[in-house]
Amino acid sequence: MTDEAKPVNITIFDKEYLVACKDDEREQLHTAVAFLNNKLQELKRSGKVIGAERIAIITALNLTHELLAYKREKTVYNESMVSTVRRLKDKIEQALGKRQA
Repeated sequence: MTDEAKPVNITIFDKEYLVACKDDEREQLHTAVAFLNNKLQELKRSGKVIGAERIAIITALNLTHELLAYKREKTVYNESMVSTVRRLKDKIEQALGKRQA
């Protein structure tokens, strides 16, 4: 496979776009396109938002909110894991120190 990005046709919300994509990222691109189309169609079907541009903006806002919430949760989880590992390390070091004494 090559690292060179090649043009790929994708369809988002019934409009075609040509985007550059590396061969090894093509499957991820198509997965992202399918996910985005699903979210756009969900909002359209809800009938709460009318107009393609508004649907796109509200969908982008919703996805951004979900992403930021995920990042916050991940940060809290990572900080918790770091703290747990430190406590375990301290306990191990204490146990080994007592055994050597």
